[in-house]
Amino acid sequence: MKRIVLAAILGGLTLFVWMYVAHDVLGIGEMAVGEIPNEAVVLSAMRGAIPEAGFYIFPGFGLGPKPTSAQRNAAMPEYMKKYEQSPHGILIYHPPSGPFHFGTLLGREFALNVLQALLAAWLVMGIAGGRNYGARVGVVTVAGVLAAISTNVEYWNWYEFPGNYIAVYMTTQIVGFVLAGFVIALS
Repeated sequence: MKRIVLAAILGGLTLFVWMYVAHDVLGIGEMAVGEIPNEAVVLSAMRGAIPEAGFYIFPGFGLGPKPTSAQRNAAMPEYMKKYEQSPHGILIYHPPSGPFHFGTLLGREFALNVLQALLAAWLVMGIAGGRNYGARVGVVTVAGVLAAISTNVEYWNWYEFPGNYIAVYMTTQIVGFVLAGFVIALS
């Protein structure tokens, strides 16, 4: 158990440092992200039109909150026309909420990275514990590829995230897991 916990901490630290390097040193994380043109106008409109924080998809069905499946199915033909003729996308919206807590976010990210490494270390010990170093690194790499595909490709498919954004984030995640795998496999 001590080996798994040590592997989790060191592997999580490796992921955390890689993400810092990828985002802040290499700029990979921001390569596919842009700013909204005419931001002041858009933000003003959002403040007036969106009452609460949430995940929004547009265009909407126009059915209000919590429509039934039957209501959605009946509205689908009209929605498809609206979708074809309107801008479409998703919006994660938060009204003004006070100061930005960078330290808290870094702490959460580090905890997430340690949890990811803990699960990867547990997989390595269960699947490839007695195998050679390369096989142990391979298990973590496969876990990273699975994680990258499971989220990013679905976002590309369903929400039309830009392909370059998906490629950048998948690459960042996979490289992070490979690097963490090198560390975790030592345990």
